[in-house]
Amino acid sequence: MNQKPQWFLIETEQEYNKAIERYEQIKDTTTGAEHKEKLLLVHLIENYENTLWDLPEVNPVEMIKIRMDDFGYKAADLAAVYGDKGTISKVLNYKQPLSLTMIRKFSELLHLPASALLKEYSLHQQA
Repeated sequence: MNQKPQWFLIETEQEYNKAIERYEQIKDTTTGAEHKEKLLLVHLIENYENTLWDLPEVNPVEMIKIRMDDFGYKAADLAAVYGDKGTISKVLNYKQPLSLTMIRKFSELLHLPASALLKEYSLHQQA
């Protein structure tokens, strides 16, 4: 008999990894019990990540730059994930906002919660 997993608050890295693994298995579901389980996992994972990460209060572009420095990444590394070096340059120079696709990809690449990259910030005016 196939028993459904029961989820509780995530308190350990092992539980976190198990939740991430399960999320990856069901992330594309859009209806039914697995979809509800996916929504629950998103909440539990986010809650656990928020307890771990004490992120500085900086705008999303500065957060990206800090993490790039942490990992030794260059703009070309971000472009390799996103696919467009010109757009990356515009974002890093405050000339273009982050897109949802960028937020998703950079969140994964830079090990940042997507919520940290969703904050509003000002762009530089073009002359």
